[in-house]
Amino acid sequence: MRAFVLNGPGDAEVHDVEPPRADHGEVVVDVHRAGVCGTDIEFFTGAMAYLHQGHAEYPLRLGHEWSGTVTAIGEGVAPSWLGQRVTGDTMLGCGRCHRCLDGRQHVCADRFEIGIRGGRHGALAEQLAVPAVALRSLPASVDDVAGALVEPGGNALRAVLGADLEPGRRLLIWGTGTIALLAMQFAIAAKVETHLVGLSRASLEFAESLGANGAWLTSGLPDLRWDGVIDATDDRAVPALALDLVEPGGRVVFIGLSGQPSTIDTRQLAFKDVTAVGILSGSPGLTGALEQYAAGFVDPRPLVGATVELDQVGDVLAGWRPADAGPGPKIHVDPRQRSTV
Repeated sequence: MRAFVLNGPGDAEVHDVEPPRADHGEVVVDVHRAGVCGTDIEFFTGAMAYLHQGHAEYPLRLGHEWSGTVTAIGEGVAPSWLGQRVTGDTMLGCGRCHRCLDGRQHVCADRFEIGIRGGRHGALAEQLAVPAVALRSLPASVDDVAGALVEPGGNALRAVLGADLEPGRRLLIWGTGTIALLAMQFAIAAKVETHLVGLSRASLEFAESLGANGAWLTSGLPDLRWDGVIDATDDRAVPALALDLVEPGGRVVFIGLSGQPSTIDTRQLAFKDVTAVGILSGSPGLTGALEQYAAGFVDPRPLVGATVELDQVGDVLAGWRPADAGPGPKIHVDPRQRSTV
């Protein structure tokens, strides 16, 4: 099969590789859609922390946001999975430690992360092997595009739940990327007044088209009461700004990751009686995100600006964007798509 392989920083190509097999407890999925994520870009540039912590090494086969159809099952897997449209969890715990046993496999010290950590191959390929326990079945109302947005949706939903706001309260989301926009959609669905801060007028206009109550450049942010703030950026300065802005007694949610350490004044955290929440993974939010997609409360599909083929992934990671791309920030890959030129 064909798979996108990252050999080192800036060095990537599509290879013909051995197709996966369904080992005990696993399935093989024919991948229909896979998302390109900021984490993939960090691997492409060599900045991803896991590379320097010993959790990942080149060559890598990326891709952790995906949807597809189960085409093979291994021993111990229910036959009913065969032929089902699915997506799945990225975080694969050891299944034995106390964290896994109490449902926190996404923070297992010995976890694999599909397409990210521990050498587990990702979904930027024609096929993917996945443990059946990680699968989520896609209902007919959730198409392949939305299915590949369940994983980032789980992260975004957890960020909104972490802000813990009642209907009518006011939330500020810093960022206009995929996670920020999905968080905005989940917050609006929860009847929370939702505002975003971004760097370009075009990205803010797109947020407004999706229902943002307010969309602001940093220089124009109004002096309002912010009951909760979500940092969905890679800017090391934003965590401190979020703490400055949040209402005393409120919550700040950190889901963005900067390339360098961020600092906050913990005295201010204490004096303002603020709760700080960190979000690592979408795992605990996958089911909730999928339910909201299926019910039509949130439609993530407008966030996909373009769909490309495997041979174009390297260009996307290097910063290329199709000339006819829409305003959505997310780029999807259809591994079945092949140029005829």
